[in-house]
Amino acid sequence: MTKKDFIQSMAVKTGLNLKQSAASYDAFLNVIEEKLIAGERVSFIGFGTFSVVDKPARTARNPKTGKDIKVAAKKVVKFKVGAGLKELKK
Repeated sequence: MTKKDFIQSMAVKTGLNLKQSAASYDAFLNVIEEKLIAGERVSFIGFGTFSVVDKPARTARNPKTGKDIKVAAKKVVKFKVGAGLKELKK
């Protein structure tokens, strides 16, 4: 599903026009991004939780040359599936 498909689906389900649905979509993602950048968790009961975790620095190996590569520490977004969404998979 692309962004365009998602916005069209939102418009159908909410009764909003495409421009309003696109604005809602952008606002929704902006709020999530702001909260994650601030280090906060974003939780949707029954759907799941987005959180930021720290990945430590590590040494990896280049498979082509076999040389060790230092990978810097970084922050990554993690998603944990909620119970309601898990049940849909069954």
